[in-house]
Amino acid sequence: MIATEKKTLGTTILDRIGNTPLVRLDRLTEHLPGIQIVGKAEWANPGGSVKDRAASSIVTDAMKRGLLGNGRGLLDATSGNTGIAYAMLGAALRFPVTLCMPSNVSQERKRYLNAYGAEVIWTNPADGSDGAIRKAREIVAAEPDRYYYADQYSNDENWKAHYRTTANEIWKQTEGQVTHFVAALGTSGTFMGTTRRLKELNPRIQCVSMQPDSPFNGLEGLKHMATAIVPRIYDPNLADMNIEMATERAYKMAKFLGRNQGVLVGVSAAAATAAALQIAEEEAANGREAVIVTILCDGAEKYMSERFWTED
Repeated sequence: MIATEKKTLGTTILDRIGNTPLVRLDRLTEHLPGIQIVGKAEWANPGGSVKDRAASSIVTDAMKRGLLGNGRGLLDATSGNTGIAYAMLGAALRFPVTLCMPSNVSQERKRYLNAYGAEVIWTNPADGSDGAIRKAREIVAAEPDRYYYADQYSNDENWKAHYRTTANEIWKQTEGQVTHFVAALGTSGTFMGTTRRLKELNPRIQCVSMQPDSPFNGLEGLKHMATAIVPRIYDPNLADMNIEMATERAYKMAKFLGRNQGVLVGVSAAAATAAALQIAEEEAANGREAVIVTILCDGAEKYMSERFWTED
């Protein structure tokens, strides 16, 4: 019998990251002729969020440079989604993952991390993501040879992931008709990378950043830049406009999308959608047409234990 070569079937985790669909949010713009809002459905990534893009880029780069693997684990600070992405990749690619994270993240996030087998060092919730950053720096300073410190807030592979993928997908999916891009600021990688590439493709595209309106907010994963440790990769000069978002507006939008659009998104995604609607109403008031793209950074499955869903 002649041996035949077996065909490799299926895809890897890395292959499944990116190329997420655009979802029309028509209920938001029914009263706004000539205006479209579409959301990039990043929950379609295997780890369930936009952070799969940056995490895979950071991990792939580190492994190519011999900084990760062969017993050396990854260490980083995270508010949740990047940590889940790291944990997923660590399980798939066989490297240990240690995460520093505020202890008040949702129970769902904690369960995901446990399921993937990540080690988590919990930090004071009052210190937010900045407290997690300080703890990660302390750990790597004490044992520099044990860890590859991914440092998503300073790692250029974070924004480059979106420069290479997210922006080009948006351009192709809208057939170059995008007029506005709206994204939330956490590490700022999504906004920085996507904006840089979209501006190259069409300098007239208006790129709008969104952040919480105060340091004490319920927009998990986002930074109030005026009071936070500012990520090294953040460039405030890239945004054509910045919108500050109240937590209650985001909660209201999350419930609206679920009950009127059939789309369940996380709180930060709802906040970005509320910012997109603000831009839409301004454009309509000035008699302009617009195609506004926002990033729906994750779905609602990691937030269903939050009380706001049942509150009036």
